Amino acid sequence: MGTHVIKMPDIGEGIAEVELSVWHVKVGDMVVEDQVLADVMTDKAMVDIPSPVHGKVISLGGEPGEVMAVGSILISIEVEGAGNTKESALSAVVEQAAPAPKADIKAPVVESKPAAKPLVAAAQAPVARDADERPLASPAVRKHALDAGIQLRLVQGSGPAGRILHDDLEAYLQQGTTRAATGANPYAERNDEEQIPVIGMRRKIAQRMQDATRRAAHFSYVEEIDVTALDDLRVHLNEKHGASRGKLTLLPFLVRAMVVALRDFPQINARYDDEAQVITRLGAVHVGVATQSDVGLMVPVVRHAEARSLWGTAEEITRLATAARTGKASRDELSGSTITLTSLGALGGIVSTPVLNLPEVAIVGVNRIVERPMVIKGQIVIRKMMNLSSSFDHRVVDGMDAAQFIQAIRGLLEQPASLFLE
Repeated sequence: MGTHVIKMPDIGEGIAEVELSVWHVKVGDMVVEDQVLADVMTDKAMVDIPSPVHGKVISLGGEPGEVMAVGSILISIEVEGAGNTKESALSAVVEQAAPAPKADIKAPVVESKPAAKPLVAAAQAPVARDADERPLASPAVRKHALDAGIQLRLVQGSGPAGRILHDDLEAYLQQGTTRAATGANPYAERNDEEQIPVIGMRRKIAQRMQDATRRAAHFSYVEEIDVTALDDLRVHLNEKHGASRGKLTLLPFLVRAMVVALRDFPQINARYDDEAQVITRLGAVHVGVATQSDVGLMVPVVRHAEARSLWGTAEEITRLATAARTGKASRDELSGSTITLTSLGALGGIVSTPVLNLPEVAIVGVNRIVERPMVIKGQIVIRKMMNLSSSFDHRVVDGMDAAQFIQAIRGLLEQPASLFLE
């Protein structure tokens, strides 16, 4: 038997270190070639690390949340034959990288805590989340919860960044049975605590948001839009072409309006390198579409939106959103945007203040549609109204330009035929 040592690979783009996000194996597991061993997080995307060999895991080189240099030892696998390292080197590797066997490396480890068990124990107690809060969980776990009649917002997760695992659902069910049997008081005082390491995608989101608010001079502009005619057009197109071309949401119309409006406001379709003090205006409109996934907010990019039809844009948005939510979006699909569109759909609220996606200088935020009485030509009528809450980098975009840009989008959406006039 020999040992095959896998080192942190060079992922490219000049990246010197990455964050170890989650292990998919533990010491003692048997693995096969091409099986995913771990996920690592770069500045732009999550990357799978597959096994090049068959064998047994004998040591792990880091903990979830640890930043590891390219070329450092990631994992050691016992294999048939000589392996790729000498026995003496293996001893040093095991001594350095695996001082003690780990019971379950998938659970986040909090420094100064003796083990991950307190987190698992805490997961058995119900938690209170807002009704609109979406906890982290895989599609399989969500189905498990649905089948078991469990509200995920009441379950405490023991996975990375608080992700809910199958074991957490079982623990919650077991604890619920115990509470029912003992008649526990639902109004009893609680003093339990939980520490959740900020690692992986959640850490990257936190860093990017903090960096954006620290570096850019944000200002927001909110405008009310009557989308009655636009929604009527959307419904008509879906009734006529939905079966053959696919259903349209409002997002492709919004992307189209942004593309048309940007023709007159090239300074908004831009990136600002504040270190080099250079603004780059781009002819191509690469629209980032903010998408919520189980691991956090991701922004896949609809490239060359200026060259796409309404249905072509809709199809690409759907494809990218699916890739992001299933963790299959590539680094190229998550980078290179020139302006971002963000929407929470029915949860969009009345007003928001979206944070810029640096180095972009503008982000267009969509709030929910509500029916309200409006006065039109002296008559009170019911109209479908929606706010656009958008933010800009005041270092690059003047207030008047931002207002005129949003007003241009408003005009296009309120008179939707103008979206397609050339």
